[in-house]
Amino acid sequence: MTDALYLDDTAAKTFEATVERVAGDRIVLDQTCFYPTGGGQPHDTGRLVAADDGGEKGDDGGDEWTVTDVQKKDTIYHTVGDDTPTAGSTVTGHVDWERRFAHMRYHTAQHLLSAFLLDEYDAETTGNQLYDDHAHLDCAYDRFADDDLDDIETGLNDLVDDALPVQWYELTRDEAESTLDPERTRIHLLPDSITEIRIVEIGPESDPYDRTACAGTHVSDTADIGTVDVTGRKTQGSEHERIHFTLR
Repeated sequence: MTDALYLDDTAAKTFEATVERVAGDRIVLDQTCFYPTGGGQPHDTGRLVAADDGGEKGDDGGDEWTVTDVQKKDTIYHTVGDDTPTAGSTVTGHVDWERRFAHMRYHTAQHLLSAFLLDEYDAETTGNQLYDDHAHLDCAYDRFADDDLDDIETGLNDLVDDALPVQWYELTRDEAESTLDPERTRIHLLPDSITEIRIVEIGPESDPYDRTACAGTHVSDTADIGTVDVTGRKTQGSEHERIHFTLR
């Protein structure tokens, strides 16, 4: 099973790993900083560099493979094309940081939005999708008015300006279910097979603004999010709304 380094250190841009096996145009590493698609967050891209395996020469002199897709199934698979590094070789991974950091900003902003909607509108998040230049969130609510969207945008930017700390840690599922607010953490949405829960908190440890089960990558401070622009809304079936937003 690949060691998911991104769960502990979301700011790591490079890492060393061993190729454990090759599966067609995909490879499995013993550890990785590349985030796989999941939780509404797209996968990372980047490159792998090795000193003495076949492949196209990179700018730093090593043989190079482009990582175009990362998916988690029984383990984490990195798509690199038909010309793969060989099993047992050592590679250095380089994460496309511009893309990753954009996803981190949007993911933390989505958590703030989910918490704000729950507090101010009693609207529970039912889904979300992030990109590197926009995002949307679905929630259980009848219909937002234009004034509501203005209030949501102002509230989010106030939270960003508060420069709230963001931290993450793991709890056993039993401990998380017995000690944390299930409405906020949404642990019930996770498969029963998941017994270790990664919790992401926003705000002071003594009184966090949000506390949610999440395996995604996040910034360490809400100030890193930048300015939030709520760009519109759309009805998503009966009593469900979609909010669109961008960051700058």
